[in-house]
Amino acid sequence: MARAAVPGRLGDRLRWRTAEVTGRRVESATAVTLTLDVPGWPEHLAGQHVDVRLTAEDGYSTQRSYSIASAPNGRILELTVQRTPGGEASPYLVDDLVPGDRLELRGPVGGWFIWRQQQTEPVLLVAGGSGLVPLMCMIRAREAVGSRAPFRLLYAARTPSDLLYRSELRQGAPGLDTTCLYSREAPEHSPRPPGRIAPGDLVRGGWPPDFEPTCYVCGPTGFVEKAAAYLVLLGHAPERVRTERFGDSGG
Repeated sequence: MARAAVPGRLGDRLRWRTAEVTGRRVESATAVTLTLDVPGWPEHLAGQHVDVRLTAEDGYSTQRSYSIASAPNGRILELTVQRTPGGEASPYLVDDLVPGDRLELRGPVGGWFIWRQQQTEPVLLVAGGSGLVPLMCMIRAREAVGSRAPFRLLYAARTPSDLLYRSELRQGAPGLDTTCLYSREAPEHSPRPPGRIAPGDLVRGGWPPDFEPTCYVCGPTGFVEKAAAYLVLLGHAPERVRTERFGDSGG
């Protein structure tokens, strides 16, 4: 049987590279952003992710996938990692990794859940927890290229202290509207009581279906399935609702 050749660029993305940690920034009590210098990095599109491989001194190796948080910036990229209780990789990345340390990664990976600067239609971003990370990459990429595509972000977190990128989101950006939803504890005087995302949230904070926005939904599996189903129920075309989900991978 003939075998299709693997294009050179694809093969390059599958190659493991050594990255050096050049910075770390605390985002919340359970999450940090790691800045990595990756020689030979082929650059990425907003929404893509990388595979990270950690190898112990005894040769034991494990790998996880993490979304890229930063806009394309040459050989520099940022990953925001949230500690998973009982996890294997994320506690090390969040608590122990410091500038000067090295790790292996490959990518970028993903060709569907991406936003390109050529897109001009309205965009609705719906994030649950750390599902904000690839969507934040889209927000930053939009700003980096000076796009005027209107963005709206619905960001669901358990409590105000769980919010990622608080200062940056509070500062805002022209053409970006942000609405925060809280499931367990809302700030004082919040107009919305704590609760899970509901169709009304997507009506108030989203776009009408006849605006034909592209919708990106990312978060835990249950959150994504509900939010995507609500969007279709509200009249959004299924092919315009792009989803990316994560479950309990052991962190």
